[in-house]
Amino acid sequence: MSLFWEFFKIGMLTIGGGAAMIPQMQQTAVKDKGWLTDDEMLDCIALGQSLPGVIAVNMATFIGYRKRSIAGALTATFGVVLPAFLSMIAVLAFLDVVGNSDCVAGAFTGIKAAVCGLIGVTSFRLLKQMCGSEKPMIAFNIVMSAGALVLVGFFGITAIAVILGGIIIGILFNCTIIRRGFENSGSEDNSSDDNSFRELGSGDSSGKEAGR
Repeated sequence: MSLFWEFFKIGMLTIGGGAAMIPQMQQTAVKDKGWLTDDEMLDCIALGQSLPGVIAVNMATFIGYRKRSIAGALTATFGVVLPAFLSMIAVLAFLDVVGNSDCVAGAFTGIKAAVCGLIGVTSFRLLKQMCGSEKPMIAFNIVMSAGALVLVGFFGITAIAVILGGIIIGILFNCTIIRRGFENSGSEDNSSDDNSFRELGSGDSSGKEAGR
């Protein structure tokens, strides 16, 4: 019941689409309830953006599944979708009455501005979390983020193409880092073995000289 109620509140009180729900989901799932860690939340956002459908629904399914398996996924998804369903029916019923209202138009203007701020806060938090890793990953994350911004914002590349490209580049980069780690650890092991053999050799020679 707690899972349903929390996501029902998120769906009811967050206006502006799926991206606007991310800050509130992060606050609820990580800070308030402790259902996910910061790293798990990053995985949740990346997976929710990569899969078909609305990111807020995908994230709710992810968090619910982590909390209570399939039953939790269904509960969280139903909770986050129900307010939008009920609100849309209510708005459609009175659309002719409120559609031309100056107050409604002004309200939506303010909502759009607030949503831009919420999305900016989420982007800043994600970038700060990514930059808390090791130096090669910091440079990689910054370059990938800037590249995605340029490709989507200035060249009109679709988000799906950018995500697929990020997956491929990320796999190649990660495999390269892991391979280099193995090579460095192997060279360190070999050098330590050589030093051990040298110490043993010097010990034997000094023992022989002392015996003489």
